[in-house]
Amino acid sequence: MGVGNTLMTDEAAGPRAMEAFRALAGDLEGITFLDAGTLSFTLAETIAAHDAIIVFDAARLQAAPGTVQVLEGQAMDDFVRSGKLTVHEVGITDLLDMARITGELPTQRALVAIEPAEIGWGLKLSPAVAAAMPVAARAARAVAERFLAVQGERT
Repeated sequence: MGVGNTLMTDEAAGPRAMEAFRALAGDLEGITFLDAGTLSFTLAETIAAHDAIIVFDAARLQAAPGTVQVLEGQAMDDFVRSGKLTVHEVGITDLLDMARITGELPTQRALVAIEPAEIGWGLKLSPAVAAAMPVAARAARAVAERFLAVQGERT
């Protein structure tokens, strides 16, 4: 799930990374690719319908622009609750909490966070963030392969 506003430079890192991931992982079975835009409560059902979720988003990591960091499970939960993510209509925390309350929180979850260089009106990613797209896609593919292997073991 790619989160972000594609009209605001590096805020588009989430959807752009999800597109790069789709190009790299389109051969994996059982994956749904979703451009979540700036999020809404309507995504709660989609999240609840899946056993695993990988979220791509621009996030303040206190690192160099273009840095990619993968946070899984509780580490993801703690990070999104810290308020370090970009502000959207509905936060990832809100959506995960809705799934948690209904007992439908995906047991496997990861955040692929990309440090933005700039957030402002514009259709292009900064050079550092654009260069990070393949890195984010490869990291997500590794996570997806692990998630799919665990799901295969459960069946």
